[in-house]
Amino acid sequence: MKANEMTMKQLASYMDYSILKPEYTEEDIIEKTKIGVALGVAQICVHPAYIELIEPYVQGTQTKIGPTADFPFGNGTTAMRVQQIEEVCSYPNIGEVDIVCNFGLLRSGQYDKVTKDLKACADKAHEMGHALKVILETDALTKDEIIAGCQCVIEAGCDYVKTSTGFLTGHTLEGASNEVIDLIMKEVQGRIKVKGSGVIRTHAHYLELIDRGVDRLGINCTSAKRVLGLEE
Repeated sequence: MKANEMTMKQLASYMDYSILKPEYTEEDIIEKTKIGVALGVAQICVHPAYIELIEPYVQGTQTKIGPTADFPFGNGTTAMRVQQIEEVCSYPNIGEVDIVCNFGLLRSGQYDKVTKDLKACADKAHEMGHALKVILETDALTKDEIIAGCQCVIEAGCDYVKTSTGFLTGHTLEGASNEVIDLIMKEVQGRIKVKGSGVIRTHAHYLELIDRGVDRLGINCTSAKRVLGLEE
């Protein structure tokens, strides 16, 4: 089925709805969570500190909580990252965990270190009964580094490879551009799921990425209604 033939419920089921700006108050987060749940999104993505806050609002719905781990830089030690995964997965109504790859190590060519770290993270998430999405931060990487990153994520046994955090500075931001998504899809060849995030701001782009075969789309809460075609 083409994306433009899907119902609103089907389109929303592709969405990870992020409420990640650090300046948001608890009131902001609750208000935005209610909107995301009403839209029927797959997950509400929040920082670990706010899991308990939003849990009552997703309880009994199809929407899950998608906590972040070692976000947005991915520079923690493996032990720290594993511990955080264990903690966030211990709450009820958790879906999948989004963790940032140590993309500095990736840019350094330390692929074995990257893979070893991600395997420990994936093993813990799976032990806790949850899938792990790995954010490469593609706008900081060359095409060859993106390809290498995909291989690390696959070899580590993770579940998704994801493009961007939305918090990178000092680089030209493409996010989930068609070109980057096509590069990743060609490399992974269905061996792992793909989540596009970053610079998805129009309804047309959202539909186009679904038609390209992306499994999940990370959308800022302020853009959600627009990309679903509910407002201009």
